[in-house]
Amino acid sequence: MKMKFPLMLMLLCAPFLALAQEAGEPKKELLPNQQAFLNLPKEKREEFVKVIQEANRLFQQKRIFEVMAELDKAEKIFADSPEILNLRGSCFVEIRAFDKALEQYQKAADLAKDSTSIRFNIGEVYFVTREWQKALDVFEQIMKELPPEPIAMPRLVEFKIMLCKNKLGMKQEVEILAEKYDFLDDSPFHYYAKAALAYEANDLVKAEEWLAMANRIFQDPNILAPWQDTLVEYGYIKSFYGGDLGDVE
Repeated sequence: MKMKFPLMLMLLCAPFLALAQEAGEPKKELLPNQQAFLNLPKEKREEFVKVIQEANRLFQQKRIFEVMAELDKAEKIFADSPEILNLRGSCFVEIRAFDKALEQYQKAADLAKDSTSIRFNIGEVYFVTREWQKALDVFEQIMKELPPEPIAMPRLVEFKIMLCKNKLGMKQEVEILAEKYDFLDDSPFHYYAKAALAYEANDLVKAEEWLAMANRIFQDPNILAPWQDTLVEYGYIKSFYGGDLGDVE
């Protein structure tokens, strides 16, 4: 059975920063690997960007082995790239090689210490492999750093925090989090939090009602997909690919 979960792909910060600086924008303090990238000849930097862009395009189409081949090309141009490591980690996630994915993400995080995107991916691996305390620690740290706007990512991270706390038996905190936002909030948090509580109480009918309300209000599948995937990861609902992720602990 195949399983998916949402990943935040890191922006191409290093190559785009280098190209922007050549265009005359103010220089920023660079990390060592960013400076090394900037020291490459212009044609090598541009070639690297094209290869990474192609790898991202292929990844969106789930052509995983072709992505890996593009990343090998990119690595020959410039090896110390968090973009390569982050995307390779995401490829390993797609084939359920979570240990290898985590290794790649952690190496990427070492090269881009201020990247919440990469650390979100690390938290996701812990979440999907049910290492609840580790996932909670990562997500809570991310919440301290995420800007309040736009709200989509902070709300999703808070939802994952709520679910981690539920697994860790922190029931009072779960109830407080579940009531943090109401139906006026511009995210699906209210409906999915209520659905999660209903699933936890084994009230499947009520849970489905809450999810149906979310579907009526947030009609864009791109908005709801990471929330739906989170419930699949957690084990409350069956995978869209068939089968079950396992019983809720």
